[in-house]
Amino acid sequence: MDKKQSDHEVNLKGTLISVFFVGVVIVAMWVAVYLMYVAR
Repeated sequence: MDKKQSDHEVNLKGTLISVFFVGVVIVAMWVAVYLMYVAR
């Protein structure tokens, strides 16, 4: 039972990292578009 619990926690942590990474990419794209708009 302990093994399954730790696997679940690792999976959850991986999911959190993936979501965080996707969020950072989206924010970076918005910032890049905004800077291009301001610079024009």
